[in-house]
Amino acid sequence: MRIIAGSARRLPLKAPSGVDTRPTTDRIKETLFNIIQNEIPGCYFLDLYAGSGQIGLEALSRGAAYAVFIEQNKNACECITHNIEFTKFTKECRLLKSDVLLGLSRLEGKYQFDFIFLDPPYRSNYDSDVLSYLNHSELLKEGCRIIIEADLKKDFSFVEEMGFQKIREKTYKTNKHVFLAKAE
Repeated sequence: MRIIAGSARRLPLKAPSGVDTRPTTDRIKETLFNIIQNEIPGCYFLDLYAGSGQIGLEALSRGAAYAVFIEQNKNACECITHNIEFTKFTKECRLLKSDVLLGLSRLEGKYQFDFIFLDPPYRSNYDSDVLSYLNHSELLKEGCRIIIEADLKKDFSFVEEMGFQKIREKTYKTNKHVFLAKAE
């Protein structure tokens, strides 16, 4: 696992030990950033269920202005801290060691984000809980895109009821990225 492009290109990243996290593969991460790369420079990026922090760090390496990571697992937080320090992005980011919904509430009034990346444990309903929160939140800048990494079988027909519209879906062999925007 490494930073693929930008100022921290090729730097290796640590992944949390154990089976509590499943890092996004470099190939899938590269495809994701090929899709959004033109909108990354200067953006504010929120990485939820951050794991190793690799998605937010990739955004910073590619020119994001600021990234916030929310993760509650102690080992994952230690890993994120190491990766932030190793990539030298300590001034451009913040790590909240917290439950995601509590962390989101702590960010209200302090930040607004252009991108929110959400990679909850598969087969959980955490994504719907987060979307329900974000629907009434002030954390989304106008035009904010939410990207959810999910199991291929996950049905996202519920997002319209929560005030979002699906604008794109990119499938891979074992998972997919679903791109959402606030419904107008």
